[in-house]
Amino acid sequence: MTAEIVSESLIATLPGHTYVDDDVFRAEQERIFEQMWFCAVRSADLDKAGAYRTVQIGRESVIVTRNRKGAVRAYYNICRHRGVKLCMEESGEAGRSFQCPYHAWTYDFDGKLIAAPNLTKMPDIDRQKYGLVDVPVREYMGYVWLCLADEPPSFDDDVVGAIEERLGDAGAIAGYDIANLSLGRRISYDVKANWKLIIENFMECYHCATIHPELTEVLPEFADGLAAQYFVGHGAAFGEDIQGFTVDGSEGLERIPGIGEDQDRRYYAITIKPTVFVNLVPDHVIIHRMFPLAADRTVVECDWLYMPSVVEAGRDLTASVELFHRVNQQDFDACERCQPAMSSKIYAKGGVLVPSEHHISAFHEWVTARLTEPASVVN
Repeated sequence: MTAEIVSESLIATLPGHTYVDDDVFRAEQERIFEQMWFCAVRSADLDKAGAYRTVQIGRESVIVTRNRKGAVRAYYNICRHRGVKLCMEESGEAGRSFQCPYHAWTYDFDGKLIAAPNLTKMPDIDRQKYGLVDVPVREYMGYVWLCLADEPPSFDDDVVGAIEERLGDAGAIAGYDIANLSLGRRISYDVKANWKLIIENFMECYHCATIHPELTEVLPEFADGLAAQYFVGHGAAFGEDIQGFTVDGSEGLERIPGIGEDQDRRYYAITIKPTVFVNLVPDHVIIHRMFPLAADRTVVECDWLYMPSVVEAGRDLTASVELFHRVNQQDFDACERCQPAMSSKIYAKGGVLVPSEHHISAFHEWVTARLTEPASVVN
C-alpha cells in the first residue's frame, strides 16, 4: 500500500536525452521557437530610424529595426543576392541603409533593394521581390515580439492568454503599465544549460528553501515549496517585517501607481511560453528573455524596469536589483549542475516530480505535444 501511495504522488519527468540531444534541440528550434511568438527586443532599445538589434530565433538570425516613419520592422538577416549575413553585430545603427559587406547590395529600412553595383544593367531584378524578407512584428508590454511561422498563431491566445491563465484575468497586469516603465538595469547571463531546465526551475519553488535564503526571507511562504505559479491568481506575500522587494528587505522605491491595493506587497510570476518570464512587484517589473542557442547553452537577458521618474532621478537601484540578480545566479548555477547529469545512464528514463512540482508536468506535456504533433498542426 505504501508503494502505491508513493507512486500516485510522483510524476515522471522528461527523459534525460531530451536535454542534451542535438536532434531534439533542432526539433525544438523548428517546432517551438520558429513557430511561436518570440520576445526579441525592448522597443526603447530601437530609439531612432536605423537603430537595430540582431537576435537568434531558432536557426535564424533576424534584424529588428525602425523605418524612417518610426515603425518597428524585422527582417531575416540575409542578403537576397548570395545569402551573406547583413549585420554581424548584436546591435548598432545603420546610417542610411543596410548594405551587404560582400557585394554591396543595399536595402532601405523598409527592406526594399535600393542599390547594387550595376543594378541599372540588370532589368530583371525586381527591387521589391528581391528586397529583405520581413518577419511579422507585434509590440506588447514595451517589447517587440516576432514570429517566423508561415502562418503566425494568435498573439492574444498565446501571449496574452498566458497572462490570463496565470493571473486569472489578463487585465490584472495593466496597472503595472510595463510599456511605459524605464530600463534601470540589464544583465545578460550565458547559462550552460538547456532552456527547459531553466523554465522548470523558474516554475517551481521546491528548491527555494535550499538555495534562495534572501528570497525566502522576503517571501516566507516560498520556504514551504509552493511557487507563486502553483495557484491561479496567487501572489506571494511579503514577510511581515519586510519593507520592500530588496536583497535585505529594506524599503524599495516608489510604488507603480496603477497597481491595486490587493497587488501591493505581493510578488507574481508568469511564464509566457516558450522563453519569457515576467516578475511583478509593487515598485518594479523584471523581464527575463531566453535565447536558446544550443542543447546545453541558453543566453538569458534580464531587464529591471522602474517608474521613469526613478530612473531619471538616478535613484540607487542596488538593493532592488541585487535580490533577483542573486536569485538568477543561484538558479542558473543549479541548472548548470543539472545539465551534465542529463546524459547519465542513471537519468536515461528521467526523474520524478514531487507534488509541489506537479504543475511542471503540464509544461512537459506541452513540449512533448509540440514535438510529436503533425507539422500541419504545429504550423
